[in-house]
Amino acid sequence: MIRAGRLQYVQTMSDLADALGKSLGTVRNQKPYLAEGHPAPISSAKARNQLWDSEQIKAYYAGEPVPELTTIDDDEDLLDRNEAAEVLGVDPVAWNTYKKKDPDLAASVVMVPEGPKGTEHWPRRVVLAYKNSRPGRGAGGGRRHGSGDMIPRDEILPRIAELLDADPAVTVEAVSNTLGIAMFPTAQSGLATLRGRRIADLIEKQPDLDPKNAALQLGYPPITHRAAVAFAERELRARGDQPYLQHTADILAAAGIAQQAQVEMRQLDGGAVAAAVLLETDQPAAAAVWDSRYGWRTSTSRRHPIGKDTDTPPEGEGIRYLGSGLRPEPEELLAALRDGRKGTKRPHTKP
Repeated sequence: MIRAGRLQYVQTMSDLADALGKSLGTVRNQKPYLAEGHPAPISSAKARNQLWDSEQIKAYYAGEPVPELTTIDDDEDLLDRNEAAEVLGVDPVAWNTYKKKDPDLAASVVMVPEGPKGTEHWPRRVVLAYKNSRPGRGAGGGRRHGSGDMIPRDEILPRIAELLDADPAVTVEAVSNTLGIAMFPTAQSGLATLRGRRIADLIEKQPDLDPKNAALQLGYPPITHRAAVAFAERELRARGDQPYLQHTADILAAAGIAQQAQVEMRQLDGGAVAAAVLLETDQPAAAAVWDSRYGWRTSTSRRHPIGKDTDTPPEGEGIRYLGSGLRPEPEELLAALRDGRKGTKRPHTKP
């Protein structure tokens, strides 16, 4: 987090590269910030953009004692999405929904650094005010017989997460009645998704842990294990692909052809995963899409770049499959996107 009064000292990776007299690509490749004794980032561990305190960085490279930052929380501390979610005790995906729906959160966002490529932060006091103003669990009044889901789709997972926080053994029926959503598939799928994500979180912290034992450790009833474990295994595979995709997206953004953003993974039927990187509006394609079955391709849609989940690879006008293999080097993909003659109408690989 950015401690109160320290905003002026925030340093991005680009700033770090400038201070070292190196290119941003060189710093990304050499990773000098991982050296023993180097000041730790002030951003959260899972933040898309790493940030440092410039006074700490300056002292370190001058061979001087690195000043310590306060560990005392202040209402004016700036929190990123992961830190804000932690204050509320919810998943970051839930915070993504809250920040869009609540006008105070939307009005209080601070971009660090300033501009469209910055990372969103919120003052701690604003996050705490939102937390204290939230309605108690159980709002919704139950689902009328024969009715559809009674809350917006993008609020379903965050609301289920609250119930799961309160009771790891919460049932599909209880979720349905409390939130006013259909038992099947809405409540059932939502619970399996969230339990799977949390099993994956625990295994990342304890790599030797078996998924079923992780489910037991989290207090999930045995009857729920099969679906939750299956989702967790797919989630872990997706997280394994995410660093490559984020690195590639960062390279495309640094080259000026893609929008800087955190890559979001989407699970597809059959265990496949996909992700999309939106390209700048002056590019011929709307997005570059990666599919674990087919590799990279272009997409003509900005709103739904991944498209429908089907067993056959998408084909048609404006779709080119790019690069060699499932994980081409970012530079190879960049060259293919810049050269409209490169690519094929169909993928080189088969699922």
